[in-house]
Amino acid sequence: MSASPVRNMATAVHNGQTRPLRALLSAMLCLALAGVIAIMPGPAAAASTVTVFYRPSSAWTTVNIHYAPAGGAWTAVPGVAMAAASCAGWVTRTLDLGTATTAQVVFNNGSGTWDNNSGRNYSIGTGIVTVSGGVIGSGDPCSATPPPGNSATVFYNTVSRNWTTVNLHYAPDGQPWTAVPGVRMDAPACAGWVRKTVSLGAATSMQAVFNNNAGTWDNNNGNNYRLQAGVSTVRDGVVTTNAADPCAAVPPDTIPPTVPGNVTATADHVTITVSWTASTDNRGVTGYQLTRTGGSPSPVVLTTGATTYADGGLAPQTTYSYTVKALDAAANLSAASTSATATTSTAPPVPPAGRMLGGDPRKESIYFVLTARFNDGDSSNNRGGSQHVRSGNAALNDPMFRGDFKGLVEKLDYIKALGFSAIWITPVVLNRSDYDYHGYHGWDFYRVDTRLESPGASYQDLINTAHAKGLKIYQDIVLNHSSRWGAKGLYVPPVWGAKDGQWDWLYSTKETGRQYDPMAEHQGNDPALTPAQNELAKGRPYNGDLWSTAEPAGNTCRNWGTPTGFVSPEGFTIRNCQWPSPTSGMFPANLYHQCWIGNWEGEDARSCWLHDDLADFNTEDPAVQSYLIGAYNKYIDMGVDGFRIDTAVHVPRVTWNRRFLPALQQHLTAKYGAAEAKNFYIFGEVAAFVNDKWNRGSVNHSAQFFTWKERRDYSANDVTAALEQYNYENGLGPAGQPTSANAFLAGNSYHSPDYSQFSGMNIIDMRMHMNFGDAGNAFRNGKDSDDSTNDATFNAVYVDSHDFGPNKSGMRYTGGTDAWAENMSLMWTFRGIPTLYYGSEIEFQKGKQIDCGPTCPLANTGRAYYGDRIAGTVTAADYGVVGTASGAVASTLQQPLVKHLQRLNQIRRAVPALQMGQYSTEGVSGPIAYKRRYTDAGRGIDSFALVTVSASSTFTGIPNGTYVDAVTGDVQTVTAGTLTVSLSGQGNARVYVLSLPGNPAPGKIGTGGPYLQ
Repeated sequence: MSASPVRNMATAVHNGQTRPLRALLSAMLCLALAGVIAIMPGPAAAASTVTVFYRPSSAWTTVNIHYAPAGGAWTAVPGVAMAAASCAGWVTRTLDLGTATTAQVVFNNGSGTWDNNSGRNYSIGTGIVTVSGGVIGSGDPCSATPPPGNSATVFYNTVSRNWTTVNLHYAPDGQPWTAVPGVRMDAPACAGWVRKTVSLGAATSMQAVFNNNAGTWDNNNGNNYRLQAGVSTVRDGVVTTNAADPCAAVPPDTIPPTVPGNVTATADHVTITVSWTASTDNRGVTGYQLTRTGGSPSPVVLTTGATTYADGGLAPQTTYSYTVKALDAAANLSAASTSATATTSTAPPVPPAGRMLGGDPRKESIYFVLTARFNDGDSSNNRGGSQHVRSGNAALNDPMFRGDFKGLVEKLDYIKALGFSAIWITPVVLNRSDYDYHGYHGWDFYRVDTRLESPGASYQDLINTAHAKGLKIYQDIVLNHSSRWGAKGLYVPPVWGAKDGQWDWLYSTKETGRQYDPMAEHQGNDPALTPAQNELAKGRPYNGDLWSTAEPAGNTCRNWGTPTGFVSPEGFTIRNCQWPSPTSGMFPANLYHQCWIGNWEGEDARSCWLHDDLADFNTEDPAVQSYLIGAYNKYIDMGVDGFRIDTAVHVPRVTWNRRFLPALQQHLTAKYGAAEAKNFYIFGEVAAFVNDKWNRGSVNHSAQFFTWKERRDYSANDVTAALEQYNYENGLGPAGQPTSANAFLAGNSYHSPDYSQFSGMNIIDMRMHMNFGDAGNAFRNGKDSDDSTNDATFNAVYVDSHDFGPNKSGMRYTGGTDAWAENMSLMWTFRGIPTLYYGSEIEFQKGKQIDCGPTCPLANTGRAYYGDRIAGTVTAADYGVVGTASGAVASTLQQPLVKHLQRLNQIRRAVPALQMGQYSTEGVSGPIAYKRRYTDAGRGIDSFALVTVSASSTFTGIPNGTYVDAVTGDVQTVTAGTLTVSLSGQGNARVYVLSLPGNPAPGKIGTGGPYLQ
């Protein structure tokens, strides 16, 4: 800064900035937000001097310290000169503080440049103080001798966090915490590590947390770290006490692991499961190598990190033998184990193709799971991928692909015991990317991802087993994009690659005929690679089918293999055509779009790439349409009950209406007949992340827009038609859109809906989702959009998901248990199909960041593994009714929101008006209150209900008769068309059902719980 300081006795002011009390409060608030429990340090013992060590900018040749003892005057500007310390990079000065025990200090270079701690000044005590990079510390930085008393040397690993600066904030037992943000970890270490030795005094341990000096903290998930005297390492959340110096030279490891023992091989049809006892190693076993002989080809080498391997898809009635070797990080292999032999029998019968369960989808409630993160039924298909270590997942033994179909099958009764009757699962197609556990990076759309299936637990097995329990399967599908590596069977782009010394670790050695298989991951043991390269290669599947150093014939990618001028995070030269992009010419324009989205409410949001790992299909091309329709017809044939359509907004509505929706409906009709085909539930994600009715005035990007057919004819060419449709509807605007009364009662009467203009696509209720900051807000906004939706009673309604929380929050919902109960009471009684993201029934990971990609462990996010919470056994006696339960799942099923959810599901299933009814607020007072009715004369159903949530309400102009509350059993007789319902308690509700001829009120349903009382 250029301005000289002004002083007074109360507050030092530098460059027009002060340090009032609020600065201290702000620091304390930041600490609290970081989840750190700390006591701000009190005054030091009385002393008259302080020795200050300061690390200036390397550009400073002169350093002055300008200071004021507490209660005293500031030195004359520019202060007193500091002298070079006994170690490089530091200057020092001992100051006389008189009787004061604290002082404020700032520094300058004698030429008008100041360091005043960003206008706050530095507040220091007595003794020895360091100031480096804006951080105050203690101890002589030039002394190699630790301070007297016990000391702790802490090594902190920065690789997975990519921090360039690390502070250690700590409190020895019985002593206060250091000042925020702590002391800089700046002692010499080695690549990937920082180090600091601190004094513990008489203490033998301390609490510690770390931060990057920019507001990001590692506080061990709010628990702080417990570190002991001596040497400790902290790496990806794991503390090692009495640790070896990670920066010390390690002698080469030449000792192989012990030989695996007790090898067995057991055949089940054409799958052989090989098991063995674990080997030991002086530095740790990293994996196992199996050699299979028999069949063709032979021999075959297989790899795994577990002590069991399921070898599937073998030839029938063939004898196979297996030996196993153990592997360590230095690529030392043990001797081969004894051989184990098994003979396959005939192939297992193919599970019969299923049929959807059928019935009105509005009767269901939906439980949404990320299959790979829900429950692990088969550890042999767990895979961490190339980002396993970098993400921090490896340190927590939490591979990204952990849950699977077998694990989901094992917990179907848990889902049914919650009361759900449908399960929405993430995409099942074979994915291909570095971090693809979520399923949205499809590569082979005709094949199920092998990391989800197990012998006896295929996707077909899941569908069939779920159906046998009365549970529907809604499959998430993607038609907007493929993986960045294209779509097998449609187009896979050739990419530049080379084993040139820099990129050897990234590119697999080519093998004729070998194809991509994510189950076969690089084990980091290639003798042709350096240890560092093996570390980078580890977890990567074979990609020799993709890359070429020589420019292939017919290549359209521009500037093949020439340097781009950019380097990778590892410092390697990035070349053109090495990474797919829309603007490189790598993808053919007839199959893939050629641009990046620039305006999320513009036409390009439907015809350009979302992200560099999502290659955007040209969905208006007949070849693309045929490829996708053929793929998803396959899953209809397997018997799935519906499709959730990802990124639906990024495909023009006219393309949905002319191509995809009619094609799916045609296939469904051929399989089930026209009437039943309509019960296949299709609901699209039209991601309008705004709070208003129409997405910033753009009808083409609003959810309800996609529930309507086209209102005019367009050109035969789909690309031209898409532009015509966009411009036509954009010109009409919100005021020119159709309206519907399909969701609304006519007074107290149900009326037949008009579906003549229905597109065939229902929607996720984005407006309620965005406004679920509280239930009342969601209710009011939902009502406001319903007249512009073809039939809002089919909307899928949720609070949060794997993408966002309300108001486009990046965190899982954290409004509190009572607010969750109120949200549920609204969703389960209002129009629409209630949908719950896995774990919300116990507020799992509340307040956690939903997604951070591979920059942090999945365990720290809203996509954490849930299996630990539902370990044990459970059976469901009925929907929302537990038969038996033991283990952790039994405890989970006792949680208050679980009890609330079970009863809501029981009530909703017993009252047709709550499932399929139209609604009205006419004549209804109360903040969240409505009347609902559903009538089907052909089936003899007439159901009328009055609902109020969390507060009292009055209903006027209603039919006279006897009303019975499904929550309490209370009976009210209405003779004058008015019923007043008294109610209190957030999340509580009343559902008064009118007894009608042939449709008596069901009475009290279920037992009282924590909210429905």
